[in-house]
Amino acid sequence: MDHMLTSDYCGCGRCLVGVLRLSRKTDSTFSPEKQRGQILGSAADVGAHIIAWAEDLEVSGATDPMTRPKLGPWLRGEMGPYDGIAAASVDRVGRNVRDTLNTQDMLTKAGQIIVTADHRGVWDFSNPADENEWMMKAWASQMELRAIQKRNVDDTASARATGRPKQKPSYGYHFIRLFPTSSVDHVEIDQVAAQVIQNVAERILADETGTITCSTEAARLNRAGVPSPSDRRAQIYGRPLKGHLWTPKTLRVILTSEAALGLLMHQGKPVIGQDGRPVRLADPLWDRPTRDALIKKTNPKAPSTNRAPMGVRRLSGVGWCGNCGIRLYIAGRTNELAYGCTGRVRGVPASVNCEPAPSMAISFLDQAAEDWFLSRYGSGQVMRKMYDPGTRYAARIKELQADRKRLRNDRARGLYNDEDDAQWYTETYTAIGAEIEELKQRPERPAGMRLMPTGRTVAQEWHAAPDDAARREILNEFGVRVVLFPETAPQRYVITAGLNPYTQAA
Repeated sequence: MDHMLTSDYCGCGRCLVGVLRLSRKTDSTFSPEKQRGQILGSAADVGAHIIAWAEDLEVSGATDPMTRPKLGPWLRGEMGPYDGIAAASVDRVGRNVRDTLNTQDMLTKAGQIIVTADHRGVWDFSNPADENEWMMKAWASQMELRAIQKRNVDDTASARATGRPKQKPSYGYHFIRLFPTSSVDHVEIDQVAAQVIQNVAERILADETGTITCSTEAARLNRAGVPSPSDRRAQIYGRPLKGHLWTPKTLRVILTSEAALGLLMHQGKPVIGQDGRPVRLADPLWDRPTRDALIKKTNPKAPSTNRAPMGVRRLSGVGWCGNCGIRLYIAGRTNELAYGCTGRVRGVPASVNCEPAPSMAISFLDQAAEDWFLSRYGSGQVMRKMYDPGTRYAARIKELQADRKRLRNDRARGLYNDEDDAQWYTETYTAIGAEIEELKQRPERPAGMRLMPTGRTVAQEWHAAPDDAARREILNEFGVRVVLFPETAPQRYVITAGLNPYTQAA
């Protein structure tokens, strides 16, 4: 639609960039459609035309115009020639007095013009009346911004005090409103997102090969087209998806945050209720021991040469050179890509004498590995590894101990010193301690990995795998290692594997 509302740059002195800004797309007062209409009308009134749109949606007015995603490149001279900007109002240019004045000064000094629908004609900053009007509108916009910011801070404080959610729901949850414009009534688990992240957690915890990490899981989710957290929120609220990708950092934050325990969070920490314990909004995605296990498993480790492969090739990280012992890489051939040793070419010291370097077409070596693997393990029954938190008494004890520690820290900082507060502190601390002791007396089944039969064979899992990256995970579980030799060697390849303790003979 945009191309129907724009024309080419012609150097007439009235070729303007239409500037739109909206803090929230649900703001009907300054909707994009309304701003477009006002901009086109004001541009036509001064004999100007729009050559492009700088449309910054969901961008705060406090953002410097120079750094806004769409407007910034125009102001910095990165988008080509233009004669000025047109906006619906001064506050759409900016809501910070300094930034708004600086933007105006920069454009004026460059000989460019400014047109806004809340002012008649082109702004003439050589005229004291226009200059004063621009300054007053910028000042009024900043005052309104400060009022909005204070209201948001007050609303957040009120929400924390009353145990109500604020801001965006954590991944795996969604807000329930009784009608579209009402406040949040309660929080529920988003079954679709919860299944995604619980599967990721299960795969990472069950992995004992070191080849399933936040990085490989992010790559897997992106290959499978699973919407990222921001795109999942867009799905829920009927907004278009932006195609944002999963990142290892995003996954690690979700997996290790206490938000997954169903708690009300503020600035990354649980909000404490009147009873001295974290405020719970919804059922947890997993318990505290599982979170502790995820923190340990996803803790960034020192760089290693034995990194988990994120590629899609079946034998990435599985194939090795029989000459020099380094990993095989994807190399070019006349007809198709191949697995090959590139160590000597890349100057790897261990590969100085790797000549001739072994190489084999991907399809041939993949098929050889598949035939060898399925002939030996295909009939085996797959045992699913699951993390069992046990009786969960330990989980509850950990939560209570964390609550008690938090109370002690608050007391050490000088809280609960008043007589009434001191009595409440003593009663709450004593009650938590009594519950901990009572739970300790109960028989505990320790947490750990459990094996559950799936009723499926290794061959069935292999053929049902969505891609070669998933098949590579199966090979890694069995400790499969493919060693490739040059064509002149007596044997072209050797395939070995360690017996997988998570399968049993069918």
